[in-house]
Amino acid sequence: MDNRRLILVMIFSFSLVMLWDAWQQYKQPKPAPAQPAATAPQPSANLQGGTAAATPTPSVTATPAPAQGSPAAVAKAETIRIETDLVIADVSTLGGDLVRLELKNYSATSDKQKRFVLIDPEHRYAAQSGLIGDGLPNHRTLYTAVAGARDLGDKDALQLRLEASSSTGVKVAKTYTFKRGSYAVDLAHEIINGGAQPLSTHAYYQFQRNDKAPEGESAMVMTFTGPAVYSDAEKYQKLTFEDIAKDKAKHVKTADNGWLAMVQHYFVSAWVPQGKEMREFYTRKIEGGSNDPLVTAAGLILPVAQLAPGATSSQSITLYSGPQEQATLKKLADGLELVVDYGWLTVVAAPIFWVLQWIHALVGNWGWAIVLLTVLIKAIFFPLSAASYKSMAKMRQITPRLQQLKERFGDDRQRLNQEMMKLYQTEKINPLGGCLPIVVQIPVFIALYWVLLGAVEMRDAPWILWITDLSSQDPYYVLPVIMVVSMIIQTKLNPTPPDPIQAKVMMAMPFIFGVMFFWFPSGLVLYWVVNNVLSIAQQWQITRMIEGGGKKAA
Repeated sequence: MDNRRLILVMIFSFSLVMLWDAWQQYKQPKPAPAQPAATAPQPSANLQGGTAAATPTPSVTATPAPAQGSPAAVAKAETIRIETDLVIADVSTLGGDLVRLELKNYSATSDKQKRFVLIDPEHRYAAQSGLIGDGLPNHRTLYTAVAGARDLGDKDALQLRLEASSSTGVKVAKTYTFKRGSYAVDLAHEIINGGAQPLSTHAYYQFQRNDKAPEGESAMVMTFTGPAVYSDAEKYQKLTFEDIAKDKAKHVKTADNGWLAMVQHYFVSAWVPQGKEMREFYTRKIEGGSNDPLVTAAGLILPVAQLAPGATSSQSITLYSGPQEQATLKKLADGLELVVDYGWLTVVAAPIFWVLQWIHALVGNWGWAIVLLTVLIKAIFFPLSAASYKSMAKMRQITPRLQQLKERFGDDRQRLNQEMMKLYQTEKINPLGGCLPIVVQIPVFIALYWVLLGAVEMRDAPWILWITDLSSQDPYYVLPVIMVVSMIIQTKLNPTPPDPIQAKVMMAMPFIFGVMFFWFPSGLVLYWVVNNVLSIAQQWQITRMIEGGGKKAA
C-alpha cells in the first residue's frame, strides 16, 4: 500500500478511536411527570434458598398495604433538611427516602454560581429502602421524624431517626448517620417484632432514576449514566436504562459480596453492604419510555434474621453519594474505584492517573500537572516519535519522484507499485516507518484521554487566566483555535499525498476534527495542544536536519 495512503488511514483510524464518543447526541426527553408510588421488590427463590440455612425466609409478597403510599400519606409527608460540612441532604418522611443531595464543594455544571445537586427530584433520582412483606414499612410508608439536631455544626456525627409501625405490630426505626468530612452515610434499620408470630423478611436498598442526561452534560463528550453492579466473580458491570426497560440487563443475580451504584460523569451513589451476607441484585422498569422519560430502579436485597415475637434486630448498610475520588472509593469497598471507568485501558490509565496526582502534589495546579505529564510522556516516546518523523521527512524528499512515477504509470497500478517499492529500496525507506511508531503510542494517548475525561479532580480546577474550570469548555475558545492551528501546521509538515483528493482530505481534517474540540473540556484540549506543539517542534527539527543534509537527529 502507498505509504501516504497508509498514513491517511492511520490518522483517520486514530482520530475516530479518540473521538468515537464525541459525535453523540443525547435525546431531549420531556419534563418528568409527578412521581407515583412504586412497589417494593420481591426476593427470588435463589436468594431465599441460598440463605435458608442461616436466615429462614418464607415466601413474601411484594405489594405493600393499601393504606401506605395513599394520597393522604403523600400530603402529610414532610422534607427534613440535614446540613453537614460537605452536603445538604433532604430526607422525606414518605418512605424515609433521600430525595435531594447538594454537594457544597462542587458548583453546578452550567451555572457556576449554584452548587451541584447530585440526587434531585428533577431526574426522579432517590435513594430508597424498606422491608419486604405484607404490611411492613417500605418506601411508600409514612414515617415520623424524631426530634433532634439538623445541622452538624461542630460535631463529628449527626443522626436522623425516622420511625414507622405496621398493622401487624412490627415497628421499624430508620436511622441515617452523617459524618464530618465524609460523603458516606450509614443507614440502619432497627426492627422490633411486636406481633404474635415470628417475622421473616428481607430489606431492600435501591436507586430510582430516569434516563434524562445529567444537567449540563455535554453532547460532544459521551459518558455513562446508569446503574452499575460489582461482585468478585463478575467484576464491574454497567447496565443501561434501555436494557433494564427491555428486561435484557445482564448482571450478577446473587453473591455474598459486591455493591450496587448509580453512576454519572464525575459522581456516584452506591449502596455498599458490609460483611459477607448473601445479597440479590435486581433491576426493573417503573414507568415511561417511548416519548416520556424512562424511569427505572436498581437495587439489592439483604436477608434479615428471623425475629421471634418481642425480639429486636438491626441491619446497617453504607450509602456513598459524592465525587468519584478513587482513593476514597477504594477504601470503602473492593472495586468501587472502577466507577471511574477507563474500559479496557484501565491497566494503562491507572498508572497514568497516579503519576498525574504525583505531579499535582508537586506543582499544586492541575493545569500545569497536565502540561508536565504530557511533556513526560512525550519524552518517554521520543525515540519512537523520532523514528516516525525521520521516515516522514525522507518521504517528503522523494514526494516529487513519487509524483513522477504516478504520472508515468498511473494507468498500470501493478507497475506503479513495483516502481514505488524499488524507489523505497533504493532510498532505504520503510513505507511503514512513519506509522508503526505511532501505533505503539496510541493506547497510551487514548488512556491519557480517558484519565483527563474521567478525573473529578479536573472539575472546578483552574489553570491560568481565563481557564477557571478544566472540566468545562474554554469560554473564549482560545485553546481550541490553537489546537486547529497546530493541526494545520502538522499537516504541512507531513508528506503531501500525490492524489489531489487525498491532499484535500488531509487539509480538511484539522478543521473537521479540530472544531469538535471547541466543546471539549479545556483540560483535554490543553493536553492535545501541548502534545501537538511538542510534536511540531520535534518533527520540524528532524525534517530540517534531514532535508538540509545535516547530521543525524537523535
